Amino acid sequence: MTSEGRPRTLGELKRSGYKVTSVKEEMRRNLIERIRSGKPIFDGIFGYEESVVPQLENAILSGQDIIFLGERGQAKSRMIRGLTALLDDAIPAIAGSELHESPFEPITHASRTRVEQEGDDLEIEWLPRDRRYGEKLATPDITIADLIGEVDPIKVAEGRYLSDELTIHYGLIPRTNRGIFCINELPDLAERIQVGLLNIMEERDVQIRGYRIRMPLDVVIVASANPEDYTNRGRIITPLKDRYGAQIRTHYPRNVEHEIDIMEQERSVFDDTDYTVTVPFYMKEIVAEITRLARRSPDVNQRSGVSVRASIADYESLLANALRRAIRLGETDVVPRVSDLPYVIPTISGKVEFETVEDGKEEQIIEKLIQNAVVAVFNRYFNVVDLEDVVTRFKAGLSTEVGDQMPSDKYLQMMKSIEGLSRAVAKLDPGENPALIASATEFIFEGLHLNKRLNKDRVSGRVQYRG
Repeated sequence: MTSEGRPRTLGELKRSGYKVTSVKEEMRRNLIERIRSGKPIFDGIFGYEESVVPQLENAILSGQDIIFLGERGQAKSRMIRGLTALLDDAIPAIAGSELHESPFEPITHASRTRVEQEGDDLEIEWLPRDRRYGEKLATPDITIADLIGEVDPIKVAEGRYLSDELTIHYGLIPRTNRGIFCINELPDLAERIQVGLLNIMEERDVQIRGYRIRMPLDVVIVASANPEDYTNRGRIITPLKDRYGAQIRTHYPRNVEHEIDIMEQERSVFDDTDYTVTVPFYMKEIVAEITRLARRSPDVNQRSGVSVRASIADYESLLANALRRAIRLGETDVVPRVSDLPYVIPTISGKVEFETVEDGKEEQIIEKLIQNAVVAVFNRYFNVVDLEDVVTRFKAGLSTEVGDQMPSDKYLQMMKSIEGLSRAVAKLDPGENPALIASATEFIFEGLHLNKRLNKDRVSGRVQYRG
């Protein structure tokens, strides 16, 4: 139904045959339609198709409230916000109602009075799905007034009695009536405040300043939490946890391809029409592999996790240095190289928490992660034995320099002068593009070095490879 054709009064709404459904029924109905049509619940979520998504679908079909439990950077907030896609485009509500009340089932005294007085002439507004979502990050200063409500002293001063429902200033949860409300980092919410949510989630009774108000809210309560929070910062009280129907465990991407998909989707993109950015797949794999190795490293605090944001930020830094090179050298092709990888160190340093190590050792740990990532990816593409022609040339006394500020055409000359190198480079399919050839050449040299087939020295900001 278009906005022009929608009923504008209660009478028109009745004649249209519109039926009110609960939020959980609405989400369930729309999910069933998506499953039938083969359309995914979320766009831009990778790696959860066989794990998280089936559990989430079951929870919605069961009409359950949900806790997403997982480390930082596992798309918990993105999925929760994405649940709004399962809401209808718009629903009718009493115009001007603070709590988005249904004209058929008003829940406040003021709205019930309006329905009685105005009857079929009661004005209706249509509430879009983006206005039916509320969110609050749990912090120590949150009060019951913030979430549920409080007596408004201004309204009391106007002459109303404390027991009058009209004196209440409603909190975030009532104002998300007929929608989805999310509490991020639920364990950080003080336990006495968590107690205040018990009746909201089960009996729908609210007590404010000692008097009871029957408030049959229709709201889906979703929460997110980090497992570490249960021991370090707080906990979810057992009665509240019991009221959530499903606890869904999220996880980091389980393969490199999913990590790369997220990197590509989330990285910052600018309209640089003067430059063409091309990233060889092996360079993407290296960036993803750095993060994956960090998640298994004994030197990195695994309780806090290593977010996918680390991969995204590393990828952005890698591309930034490649762009800086192209600008300085007057090149138009932006292609990252192995010599750009040291520039991800400042980025990843702020994304991981290290176990107890000596001062100054963090950078060495990250450098080791980068080296291990390069050699792991290199060994997927090459067998060192097949590169003996290149190694033999270096053993005969050849040495060559590379660097992040070296022009791409220098690598083209290098490739032509070293026996066997052009054949190895061709395996990475760079075509005739000098920037891609430069990236492939550095990748091969570094892979041979890390496989202990070439020596490597740092000379005046550049790297020298020799036999």
